[in-house]
Amino acid sequence: QVQLVESGGGLVQAGGSLRLSCAASGSTFSVNVMGWYRQAPGKQRELVATITSGVSTNYAVPVKGRFTISRDNAKNMVYLQMNSLRPEDTAVYYCIAQRWVGLGPLYWGQGTQVTVSS
Repeated sequence: QVQLVESGGGLVQAGGSLRLSCAASGSTFSVNVMGWYRQAPGKQRELVATITSGVSTNYAVPVKGRFTISRDNAKNMVYLQMNSLRPEDTAVYYCIAQRWVGLGPLYWGQGTQVTVSS
């Protein structure tokens, strides 16, 4: 089992920045990929970004060039730096962990709310 705890959400004006953090604990050796998903009101949960233990990254098209995912393997932390935020980025952001690329999330955090005002 892997436990994931997010922090760093909040309210920000359009054009602003936020940094999300996710602390992983438990059997972290069993997961290679960590990342972030989000779910806006009335919409399906969607991928934001993922990063492998070898720091290979993948981004959803809407956030490319604005968001940066990173991880600290020694601290079992993953981060999401979000710049140039837009109202459409408003969502609950979930930290995820999965065994390998292509298998889909196996573990989910409880989520942190990000609200971008116009």
